[in-house]
Amino acid sequence: MPGPAAGTAHAATTTDVVCLGESMVTFLPSQPGRLADVPSFGRGIGGAESNVACALAAAGHRAAWVGRVGADGFGDHLVETIAGYGVDTSAVRRDPGRPTGIYFRTATDRGAGAHEVAYYRAGSAASAMSPSNVPYGEVFAGRILHLSGITAALSGDCLALLRELTAERPGRPLVSFDVNHRPHLWRGGDASVLLELARRSDLVFVGEDEAEEAWGIEGAEAIRAALPEPSVLVVKRGSAGATVFSGLRPGPRSSNAGGAESGPALRSTEGGGAESAPASRSTEGGGVGNAPDTVTHVPALHVDVVAAVGAGDAFAAGFLSATLRGLPVRDRVRHGHLMAAAVLTVPGDLTEPPARDHADRLAALDDGAWGRLRLGPGWTAADRAPEEVRTS
Repeated sequence: MPGPAAGTAHAATTTDVVCLGESMVTFLPSQPGRLADVPSFGRGIGGAESNVACALAAAGHRAAWVGRVGADGFGDHLVETIAGYGVDTSAVRRDPGRPTGIYFRTATDRGAGAHEVAYYRAGSAASAMSPSNVPYGEVFAGRILHLSGITAALSGDCLALLRELTAERPGRPLVSFDVNHRPHLWRGGDASVLLELARRSDLVFVGEDEAEEAWGIEGAEAIRAALPEPSVLVVKRGSAGATVFSGLRPGPRSSNAGGAESGPALRSTEGGGAESAPASRSTEGGGVGNAPDTVTHVPALHVDVVAAVGAGDAFAAGFLSATLRGLPVRDRVRHGHLMAAAVLTVPGDLTEPPARDHADRLAALDDGAWGRLRLGPGWTAADRAPEEVRTS
């Protein structure tokens, strides 16, 4: 089976983050209501990994998206739109025999009972990604490789590809993995493979709700016990915020983490205020050793939500952006919350992020001001000093 060569493409890397996965054309309703009743739709793009790439590029990082689209108009639209955000799309492959995936959704919150999504992605070009047809030189060319569990659900070949990319080897970049459990994609499948992939990664994002649904694991501490291997585990807890478990893993999985922050830097909590404490890590099932964790909890923001879509991808982008900049763990989480708030206050999956100095000022607020901060539509353009920020 073809695979990446050891030490591939790190010495002269010019890319901060490479994101690999499926992107689709999404059709957004012109008004609320059932899909059966919506008279027209606007066209956009959607895809967890391409969303992260677009957000990172918009925030000033060098981001690339690797995927596979059809040789059709929808594929043209995806590649042109993603490139328009400043993302390098040169490694995207076109498949003349398979279509680009599309989907339609209603305007309601994804968690609401009335929410509808109609996917037309079976047999898509992206589902044909495999260990034999991805450009490994480009995939491993960044400081960070960002993947998600959605790709693993698309096909057996896609799952084999993620296993290949998360395998330990010299020259592997830091692997970031967002579990992104989507129940409808795993009907008849075994979502436990997401746990396997997460354990092979360096930085993992997972929601408490999806860990319970996919694996039957409840609570942040129990999730860490099931995932002792990643150096950094980010457990998203909805309105309660996020908890980060960070600890130095003895024995790197790669000889080169691509220049991204690793080891003790990932454990830093300086910068004040967030709840943090050392904790012992279980070695059962992982063989990782008794390296202590630093546990950091950062409360969520108060946000006037317009549409609850794309927030998880934006959070990952904000956290990765701050990681690339070497910021303390608390500030990495706060930048994740701020990037998510930018998307939550617009109708679609993507938006212009706040200016870096604006986000830095908000992330530096003391705990009291952070807790009172309330963000609504248009806040990213309201570049004001911290004392002028609207609080409740």
